[in-house]
Amino acid sequence: MDTGTFRGIITGLLIIAFLGLTFWAYSKRRKPDFDEAANLPFADDQPSFDEERPSTDDTRTSSDDRRRDTDPRHGGPQENQGDKNT
Repeated sequence: MDTGTFRGIITGLLIIAFLGLTFWAYSKRRKPDFDEAANLPFADDQPSFDEERPSTDDTRTSSDDRRRDTDPRHGGPQENQGDKNT
């Protein structure tokens, strides 16, 4: 068996596998399963653990944040005023 024959056999097997997979995916027996999978993003889920616990982004507990709020060198609530050297 030479290389050309081997490559021809592999190509034929891959074409058969591709056609089999294509017919399987588009068969009428698979349509209900694929329709159900297509609607999964719209399904109502139970709230995840992250949605149930309160957000910690709004509460400042770090000492750096408290220091920044009270230290006049940091500019207080108007921190982002751009370059103050111009």
